[in-house]
Amino acid sequence: MSSNPKHHTEHGTTASYIVGFILSLLFTIIPYLLVTKHKVSGTSLLATVLGFALLQMIIQLVFFLHLGREKKPYWQSSFLVATVGLILVVVVGSLWIMHHLHYNMVPTEASKKLVNDEAIYQIGGEQTGACQTMGPNHQITIKDGQISPTHIAAQKCDTLSFVNQDDEAHHIMFGSFEEPQPYAGEDMLSLRKGRAKTITLSEQGTHTFHDHMHPETSGGFTVLP
Repeated sequence: MSSNPKHHTEHGTTASYIVGFILSLLFTIIPYLLVTKHKVSGTSLLATVLGFALLQMIIQLVFFLHLGREKKPYWQSSFLVATVGLILVVVVGSLWIMHHLHYNMVPTEASKKLVNDEAIYQIGGEQTGACQTMGPNHQITIKDGQISPTHIAAQKCDTLSFVNQDDEAHHIMFGSFEEPQPYAGEDMLSLRKGRAKTITLSEQGTHTFHDHMHPETSGGFTVLP
């Protein structure tokens, strides 16, 4: 009994299945390690995970669903384009909805951030803790992985700017590396190279901060009444 070469070509070989299986495992393990080991964070992490998801989809289509090997590849390609478009709409729409829900509906930190960003210092005759007017600006510079100054003292309603003069991005988080805590609704400040981010010092007390990717890069600030 002779085998059908055409049928064999459309369904792939044992070697192609093994290669597809190994690549699928690889493209699953890599994003998992990036997340669990905190090698990437913020928008970069989201883009990386989505990129690996796209690669995973291509591997499944090529090695297991045999895209392009069927009798009429035009029709399967058309369905692929429509499917990818639908997935992008669902994924992007879901991310957009979750972002706005987190920003507008979380009752604690997101509310603090909204109140501070919009300078809403009073609601229904009750003070929110936000600042009505801004005080002087203080700057903390990050250069060559070093923070200067390592600690500042300021008054409530002053502003604090984190300036990144390095060629790599920094991700500033508040609290200790083991127990990060938000400050005035800010969970993390992502500083691209040559950029700065400013926060309003609306919460009194002594606070610490650190670079999420480089815990040794750390400092603090004290907010006086």
